[in-house]
Amino acid sequence: MFHFEKHPITNEEEAKEVTKRFTEKEQDLLRKALVTAFQDRAKSQGVSSLLSREEARALFTFNAIPFIGFGFLDNMIMILAGEYIDQQLGTLLCLSTMAAAAIGNIVSDVAGVGLAHYVEAFVGKFGVKQPVLSAEQLESNKARWTTNMARAFGLTVGCIIGMFPLFFFEDDEEKGKKKEELKAR
Repeated sequence: MFHFEKHPITNEEEAKEVTKRFTEKEQDLLRKALVTAFQDRAKSQGVSSLLSREEARALFTFNAIPFIGFGFLDNMIMILAGEYIDQQLGTLLCLSTMAAAAIGNIVSDVAGVGLAHYVEAFVGKFGVKQPVLSAEQLESNKARWTTNMARAFGLTVGCIIGMFPLFFFEDDEEKGKKKEELKAR
């Protein structure tokens, strides 16, 4: 399956380059979709290019949900990796807690690169589809603002949910008390 990155195609050569990446079946589907798009555009001449409330809501949902998954995985992996590095390697390598957290962040970012496809595929199973919008609608300030706010919202919610491993860690004070209790026995 081809994943098309969103970037403008500015000339015929770039368009040809993009089409070479599709299979024959995908090229046929694209051709049919383009014919339909031309017909729809001809029919909709004079129709407002403003983003409706329903379209904005669908655009927000489509962009927020994957970022909840990204934020969740990113924060969870960073916390688990950072804690492991701090507890297991921190003393051995004389790492500060912040250095362990930074290394945990590197682990999390690398994992995020590998997991991005799976998050998108998982979200796709819920049937959340990108709303069908015209090029004018997609390029509008409202669509850009909605998309960016949805991603920021989703990432924030995901990061908050991804903090759940913190419930299972003991702080240094609790560890010290347990050590004292063990020594007293």
